[in-house]
Amino acid sequence: MVEKRELLYEGKAKKLFVTDEENQLWVEYLDQATALNGARKDQVLGKADLNNQITSAIFEALILKGIKSHFIRQLSDNEQLVTKVDIIPLEVVVRNYAAGSFSKRLAIDEGKKLNFPIVEFYYKNDALDDPIINEDHVKILEIADSQEIKTIKAAAREINSVLIELFDDIGIRLIDFKIEFGRTADGSILLADEISPDTCRLWDKETNEHLDKDVYRRDLGDIVPVYQEVYTRLKNK
Repeated sequence: MVEKRELLYEGKAKKLFVTDEENQLWVEYLDQATALNGARKDQVLGKADLNNQITSAIFEALILKGIKSHFIRQLSDNEQLVTKVDIIPLEVVVRNYAAGSFSKRLAIDEGKKLNFPIVEFYYKNDALDDPIINEDHVKILEIADSQEIKTIKAAAREINSVLIELFDDIGIRLIDFKIEFGRTADGSILLADEISPDTCRLWDKETNEHLDKDVYRRDLGDIVPVYQEVYTRLKNK
């Protein structure tokens, strides 16, 4: 049995604790919603459990498809055990439809299906407001080398294919999503962080109803019933 020890890191949505296993971390999800790079913050009772349960279900589905990640197992409603990785400071965004900042930046109507999935990189740096960057910037900043960039992009596209099918089966359209990767002690690159309605845009296939964090960002209502709907569909799949 793994033993939880001292706090290692506290972020906007999670706490990380070291364990008695050198290469394993204990993740505790928080009942907290943020937007505008943390400028807006609210306590949301029940959100921690749902994000942990949704992320656990999705990572388990990815494992079945042969996609490697830091996820080991779910420990409780709001906790999970993961492999320790050094997070690569890149937010990797995959877009299947125009939405959000992409629509504003390029004046493409929100909801328009893209001719092919687009992979974007954002520099994970709160002080700079996580700017969009290209592959040359990634190399200049020494975030990743050419081979690692190739590995990350290929993994992102593979994950996208699996997630499209997973969500399609439960009546949800995957608009876009953000993922992160980390390096293990031996230099291997693994999918990390979380995949949840916090990090994905999910629209109901029939109604185009938002089933994601945009409900909070755009003041469209309470996110807990929305996240619960996503989890219920995944659980009953």
